[in-house]
Amino acid sequence: MSKKFRTTKGKAGRQEPPGQFRRSQVITTYGAGSMVDLLHDAALVSGIDFWRAPSHKWEIIQEPRLRDKIASKLLNATPPRYLSKEAAFRMPPGGDDAEPRWNLGIDALEFPSWFVCQNPECRAIVNVRSLERKGDRYKHDCTPKGVECVPVRFVSACPHGHLDEFPWVWFVHQGEDENERCTTPQLQLREGASGDFGSIYVKCTSCGASRGMSEAKDKESNPHCRGRRPWLGREGNEESCTERQHLLVRTASNSYFSQVESALSIPENERNIFTAIKSVWNIMQAVTPEVLPAFMLIPQVAAALEGFEHKHVLKAVDDIRDNRTPEPEALRVTEYREFVHARDEGPGDMPKRTDEFYVRKRLKPPPTNIANIVLAHKLREVRVQVGFTRLESVSPNLQGEFDIGVRSASLSLTADWLPAIEVMGEGVFIELDQEKIREWESRPAVIERGRHLLKGFELAMAERENAPEFPGMRFYLLHSLSHLLITALSLECGYSASAIRERIYCAPDTDPLPMAGILLSTGSPGTEGTLGGLVSEGRELEKHLRNALALGELCSNDPVCAMHKPEDRSERFLDGAACHGCLYVAESSCEWFNRYLDRALVVSTIGHDPELAFFSETP
Repeated sequence: MSKKFRTTKGKAGRQEPPGQFRRSQVITTYGAGSMVDLLHDAALVSGIDFWRAPSHKWEIIQEPRLRDKIASKLLNATPPRYLSKEAAFRMPPGGDDAEPRWNLGIDALEFPSWFVCQNPECRAIVNVRSLERKGDRYKHDCTPKGVECVPVRFVSACPHGHLDEFPWVWFVHQGEDENERCTTPQLQLREGASGDFGSIYVKCTSCGASRGMSEAKDKESNPHCRGRRPWLGREGNEESCTERQHLLVRTASNSYFSQVESALSIPENERNIFTAIKSVWNIMQAVTPEVLPAFMLIPQVAAALEGFEHKHVLKAVDDIRDNRTPEPEALRVTEYREFVHARDEGPGDMPKRTDEFYVRKRLKPPPTNIANIVLAHKLREVRVQVGFTRLESVSPNLQGEFDIGVRSASLSLTADWLPAIEVMGEGVFIELDQEKIREWESRPAVIERGRHLLKGFELAMAERENAPEFPGMRFYLLHSLSHLLITALSLECGYSASAIRERIYCAPDTDPLPMAGILLSTGSPGTEGTLGGLVSEGRELEKHLRNALALGELCSNDPVCAMHKPEDRSERFLDGAACHGCLYVAESSCEWFNRYLDRALVVSTIGHDPELAFFSETP
């Protein structure tokens, strides 16, 4: 196991930690198991078992709906894990800037333990056990004064999240007979001026063996994974792993994909079909399929069951009669229902200081193809990291939830909690017209485009285990419209595009509650909220929608962008007409890593049938 860092002397001689980052970054970019480049060192963030809060007083975040959903998945995972009921989510521990000390904050391990001498004539690859630390750097004794060394930039990983040192000695001597292998290897790492893989090779000066690093890109030429999980401590290693090691550049974007699930804090009187029926059970207990239409005319019943289809009402009534416990509703289904049934704005409506969820439906009639515009004056979102992957990201389902048992690396061995943050902010919710979407989905041009997108999706997922389901044309439409609106709103709302975050609500007509909505929100961890700029612009959404559609009509990369086919060999299998010139936004804004995008579904673009566009008329 790699060793911990030493402190460094700061101003006034005080001991300072070797690095710092914000709490909100700890559940995303720099979470447990991630590799971090500090000023003088390379670090591996420890598992949450090694995080320490001041005086063991953790900041607890409560969100029962999200806790229950994650807890049920953890119990069904392999191996099963229990999630605390009272303190399931905790804020990452903060350090003390005035008096930094080792028993506070997040531990980091020195990783990798192989270093490269920076003497151009030496370039030795040396293990840290053979180096001496002088000041902030390790020094190699190739000269009398010593030469600085830097951590190697290559490590080994596997799709199950395991992480290991790159097998330098094994790699350069692979293929040699065991009895003839070099007994005193002395390795060098030589690089060309370009730094390209083709110009990087490892040489053993003792026996003359040499090998190019480009060969390590072929995983079949690498050894089997040893199941190493150094961020979890000495007992964290797994014995069995069927994968081979993959060469990984430790600073590459595919070295860490955080899996974050989130939920909005909505009132306890959340509206679902079971609570609605129970509120009028004195009437509904006698319902039958024949008399249900008549019962729905009773004002009390009509108000309670507005928006629910008769077949779903009857099924829920049967479940209640038979004492069958209903499955907990998906998080986004409950949130969507709260948005679409929001109260209309009224004179003097103002959220209370204690409100965590305050939404009002805009009085001004919505533009064409849009059913509702809801202004979210106050929102509280809880974001929780449930795991991470390496090499390949795993997409959540349409509810924004991950299958924790599928290639998800663990954050701890024994902890019964997960790291989380809460974000207070505001937003705008846009619900598309369901009837217009159904008509659009049935158009021949849309069906044909769906075949192309499905073919690209199948090519992208051909070699993946447990591939997700194709999200469908409705999702492509919502996601593409979301990105266009983010760009358009950022020009006037006072927030940068990277500060506006999307939340897609999508479910097909076959679901009990079909959904077609977008929440664009902004907020900051550790603050009480925002200044209302996004809500103000939501009152003038027609203007921003027109600007968004104008942005989508023409891309600076057209006609190449517009005419891109997902099945082309460019490997952009998950996109239609989308690129950095039109639809791609900051990763902090997009839930889906800039995938599943096609602006030709939103607005008419060059080279496509106008019937393909959902917004055929300017709002």
